[in-house]
Parts: sequence; structure tokens; C-alpha cells
Amino acid sequence: MQEIIHRYVAIRKREIIAPAFRLMLDLVDEVFPVEQSNVIRASQIAGMPAQVSARDAVHIAVMEQRGVTSILTFDKDFDRWPGLRRVH
Repeated sequence: MQEIIHRYVAIRKREIIAPAFRLMLDLVDEVFPVEQSNVIRASQIAGMPAQVSARDAVHIAVMEQRGVTSILTFDKDFDRWPGLRRVH
């Protein structure tokens, strides 16, 4: 959800945020919260040789905690993370 806000604010299309939220919530079963333990793990991930972005590190940390092994994204940086399957 944060990524939706980030992207549409960045491209100056704020009016798309609410419809994008509705679509996302219709597509997914659950939106996972970001917890303190995830941020701590993300800081470790960000320092690893795979060199993923800070935002990607947070996604990976949450996914690890929840046992999620695939992600629906066009972001090819996730291809560098071992054990993670990117669906595109």
C-alpha cells in the first residue's frame, strides 16, 4: 500500500491512489503490517551483497517473516534475492 502512495505521489497522479487501493484490496487476501522486527531485518538485508533498495529490503523482510516466497512485481531487483520468485 505504501508503494502505491509512493509511486503515484512521485508521478503527480494523486487522484489514482484511492482507485489503486480499491483494486489492490480486491486482489489480495491480506495486507501485512510492517513491524519493528521487519525493519531490523530490512536493515540487515540492505547491507547484504544482493544490494536491494531500502524499500525492497522491507518487502523481503515482511515476506520472510510471513513465509511468502513469490511476489507480483515488475521490479527486477527482486530477482537478485535468493529463494524469492518474481511473478511478472
